[in-house]
Amino acid sequence: MYAALKRLIDTRLFQLRGPQPGAIVLVQRRIFILPTRHGVVFAAVLALMLLGSVNYSLSLGFLLTFLLGAMGVNAMLYTFRNLARLRIAPGRTQPVFAGETAYFTVCITNASVTDRYSIGLTRDRRHAVFVDAPQSQTALASVPVAAPRRGVLRPGRITLFTRYPLGLFHAWAYLELDMRCLVYPRPEAARMTPPPPTPKAGEGFEHGAGHEDFAGLRPYHLGDAPRHIAWKAAARGQGLLTKQFSGRADAELWFDWNELPAQLDVEARLSRLARWVLDAHAAGRAFGLRLPGVTLALAAGRAQRDRCLEALALFGLEDGER
Repeated sequence: MYAALKRLIDTRLFQLRGPQPGAIVLVQRRIFILPTRHGVVFAAVLALMLLGSVNYSLSLGFLLTFLLGAMGVNAMLYTFRNLARLRIAPGRTQPVFAGETAYFTVCITNASVTDRYSIGLTRDRRHAVFVDAPQSQTALASVPVAAPRRGVLRPGRITLFTRYPLGLFHAWAYLELDMRCLVYPRPEAARMTPPPPTPKAGEGFEHGAGHEDFAGLRPYHLGDAPRHIAWKAAARGQGLLTKQFSGRADAELWFDWNELPAQLDVEARLSRLARWVLDAHAAGRAFGLRLPGVTLALAAGRAQRDRCLEALALFGLEDGER
């Protein structure tokens, strides 16, 4: 009964129907406002001032009471207007490793000709980030969310609020933006020795494409290491070209799930593979990854690193999430 009532309130009153794709515009029915504790005390003081003015027929007391009351009503209007018609859209979120903090970027666009001040965003009501949204501009706010496990992390419900200008009223709106953050497995702390490279099939360690003597240029392929790109040729307008070298052929460096020690559990295997992927990328090596049901061909560069880490992050998860 309680759960059904809560769902009804979330759907009808707070307009929460799960993650919403695209931008959200804060129209009137999405914004809620209530007095803060300071506002309640302010109202109580006004009531006492009014009672005293009536009791003692104080003209100046009436004037001061109604002047402060009008100021309070104006503060309520300004607090509400500070959020009205703001356009909230999801921004880009960078992947993180398990155990780190993910930062979800929220874009707050103020299309009006009035600056908006002290707009807060919070997920847990304990920690909040504040931004100002100048007129006709977009402000970016980064909402921190702990990422304890690998997979795909969603921020859940975010509360956008303000108490500007006097702190007498609290206006807020609930947001459920369609945002995701990819959480990679935590790399193994100990740097275990990776498996030895194996000769290319049919070539052994004969001469071929290596890293010793410059042998010419070829068109750039996605995944080529940035340090092998001919940047001078690109600056001359010749397009992206990759340097080729002659020498001893590179051996194939494969990270294979089945070659890991049998006593390691799933998460320990993923952590070790993540460590090897990071180390190989840092060394500029070409490498491949073999997982049950997934094989990523040999390549080098950041694109290969990101592909392998993504495969490790989503391995064994039915819907890619935790």
